[in-house]
Amino acid sequence: MAVHFDAGAAATPSNTLPLAGITVVSIEQAVAAPFATRQLADLGARVIKIERPDGGDFARRYDETVHGQSSYFVWLNRSKESVTLDLKSAEGRDILERLLATADVFVQNLAPGAAARMHLDADSLRQRHPALIPCDISGYGNTGPWSDRKAYDMLVQGETGLISLTGPADCPSKTGVSIADIAAGMYAYSGIL
Repeated sequence: MAVHFDAGAAATPSNTLPLAGITVVSIEQAVAAPFATRQLADLGARVIKIERPDGGDFARRYDETVHGQSSYFVWLNRSKESVTLDLKSAEGRDILERLLATADVFVQNLAPGAAARMHLDADSLRQRHPALIPCDISGYGNTGPWSDRKAYDMLVQGETGLISLTGPADCPSKTGVSIADIAAGMYAYSGIL
């Protein structure tokens, strides 16, 4: 049911870093949430990444540049532990609840409404774990007319007009990196701190 791995060792002993002793549990994929939790791991937090049993974080398959793994995945998940859990099963949910009971921070960037359906939204978590710092990362917020829409970096770049600033005038282009996702992750990281 659970497989653990360390995506890479921290350069500095974690007990000398400012977030040593802090545990972060994250249900994350792609870029925004993994970037936020990678920053926390870089400061010494123990980050436990929950992954799906059907292949885990889909960012693993963006490319095969780093020894068969995606460069984005390796860059965003260094110094983390990974646990594969089926959150649709009672056993998987029980393991997650036990992890949350000892965690300091919970981060998720699931599809709109998914966290609430599993009672993993901030309001539900505060009731069960009052000391837990929950962080929901979404493209358009949890309320409002677009709250049920999924967001993708390229889509946000187009909606904000960023792509009009890159590439030639007759051929707007997205930036070379997932700048909207990275910005979202950085704001999430700052908010958690």
